[in-house]
Amino acid sequence: MQTFRRFESGHSDVPAAIAWYIAELEEAREKQELIRLQSPRTLEALREHALNESALSSNRIEGVTVDPARMETVLFEKSQLRDQNEEEVRGYRKALERIHQGHANEHISIGTIQELHRVARAGLGDAGTFKTRDSDIIERYADGSVRVRFRPVSAVETPKFSQGLVEVWNRCLEEKRVHPLIALGAFSLDFLCIHPFRDGEWPGVATASPSPELPGRVWSRPVYQSRSLDREQHRTLLRDA
Repeated sequence: MQTFRRFESGHSDVPAAIAWYIAELEEAREKQELIRLQSPRTLEALREHALNESALSSNRIEGVTVDPARMETVLFEKSQLRDQNEEEVRGYRKALERIHQGHANEHISIGTIQELHRVARAGLGDAGTFKTRDSDIIERYADGSVRVRFRPVSAVETPKFSQGLVEVWNRCLEEKRVHPLIALGAFSLDFLCIHPFRDGEWPGVATASPSPELPGRVWSRPVYQSRSLDREQHRTLLRDA
């Protein structure tokens, strides 16, 4: 919750370049309704493409990949899956689909976050359950030495910090301390720093981020990705945050 605490203490200056980007996004949103009326099929095709790219890229960060020849089968068909990787990719896709089909009724809460994590992880193992052990991010070197790359919130404090994050998100929007998109980035960063689940943290935050358009509600961000992060880049960002 450190990012939101900075906002509450008055340290919420937004760089001019970011302010311009947000203004451009707001302008694009105003045009979206016209495009939806004129080209609904095109928008639907883009939405499906974005969902698929998000499912594949977000799982890739966790080291979960599937055979390119089986991508369509994993994402679209109901055939039996071959391994756990395919189950996780399909589960993540289902979580995104659930959000896009009815996110207006999905309020951000601990229960919602846990349920989306369970679906995104295909119900495997302890999916949807907060970690019961501390989970330091360990870096192992070729010579056998190790070091702690990142130390998230302890297992004991995870429920408290997770609930606190939901509360400060709602308070930030109600008090309009920063633009909702800035708050969304803060929520994602603080969620990753808490690291509430044993595994699958990136799919968890990607499907459980609250909506900047619908305060307090769930939103997913399957954006078009020109550059996807791998696990190493992801952990480097956390270390330097």
